[in-house]
Amino acid sequence: MHDTERLFREYHAMLVRYLTRRLGDRDWAEEVAQETFVRALRQESIVNERSWIFAVANNLVRDDARRVSRQRRQLELMAAEVREEEQGQPEETRELTPEMAQQSADARRALETLAERDRQALLMKEEGLDYGEIAEVLGIEKSSVGTTLSRARRRLAETYEALQDERRRRGQHAAS
Repeated sequence: MHDTERLFREYHAMLVRYLTRRLGDRDWAEEVAQETFVRALRQESIVNERSWIFAVANNLVRDDARRVSRQRRQLELMAAEVREEEQGQPEETRELTPEMAQQSADARRALETLAERDRQALLMKEEGLDYGEIAEVLGIEKSSVGTTLSRARRRLAETYEALQDERRRRGQHAAS
């Protein structure tokens, strides 16, 4: 029997550094590392600890990438359906003021800059899914959903504000 606490102390920092470099997102790296150690808890024995931990983490990342790819395709199909529905609507229901259209475009751009998992979590929450459902779809712990949503909202707001600020700056330069 291995000592999971010892494994965590010995390999956690190393694993998170590796995953952060690989994924480019420390929060995501922490989530993958957490799931790796949860799986270590369930193991009866681990022969080569370091290689086992890194193999499990890599498998989790690979599986996550496959899941994200499938979900991205699904979101693209849903977006195509929405576009088709909009084309069938009377033109006056689709008409926006230039300012509203610009704000909508900035919101879409800000949403597109989010990590796929964050974007999906926000969109699912907006659709009324609860934390348990979001966790199941994203393959994360229910306890991680709140953190994921909070991070996603913060990044979305920051990016949207930056886009709006940039637009205001360009407008001021054009007016001078």
